[in-house]
Amino acid sequence: MKIVVTANGADLDAPASPVFGRCPAYIFVDTETMQFEAVENPAIAAGGGAGIQAAQFVIERGAQAVVSGSVGPNAFNVFQAAGVPVYLFGGGTVREAVEAYKAGKLQSVAGANVQAGMGMGRGMGMGRGMGMGRGMGMGRGMGMGRGMGMGRQAWGTVPQAPPPPPPPAAPAPSREEEIAALKNMAGELRRQLAEVLERLDRLEKEG
Repeated sequence: MKIVVTANGADLDAPASPVFGRCPAYIFVDTETMQFEAVENPAIAAGGGAGIQAAQFVIERGAQAVVSGSVGPNAFNVFQAAGVPVYLFGGGTVREAVEAYKAGKLQSVAGANVQAGMGMGRGMGMGRGMGMGRGMGMGRGMGMGRGMGMGRQAWGTVPQAPPPPPPPAAPAPSREEEIAALKNMAGELRRQLAEVLERLDRLEKEG
């Protein structure tokens, strides 16, 4: 199985990163052979929407599960739509994260465990205003993905945010709670899609 671990370095002995969208690198690991590939995070310098871009990036590279210290709502929505589970890792090396995953010691999450923009080191200034981006990013085929033209940075020049404290372990949601959460998410997506279609129709009429 191919999983991805957020990392602050380029090999299995690098520290696992506590953030997803703004981590310096992603380590893709085959859990059967422990062969790995380290890839720079192309979204680390994105002005906004890093979580969506990063989530789409790791899915496109074949990740079947994600291991990180925290995942925001934008990235989690992309993973949920793609059927890719997310597991929390409290701290240690990438190798330790993979071993914990293989041993079944990591807890999967049913929702984001941090707010949007928490990995940016700017407080909540990026807050909302992402309504269009979140809805469009769920489809993966609507052209809103990674074409942001952001320059890649060389190793050693990537700014690293200070690690947040380990997130508290969240209790596993009941079946009813998960159904309710999915219904709420579906309603929100329908609302965003309706807004997009309405705006598109208006622009076409104006043109």
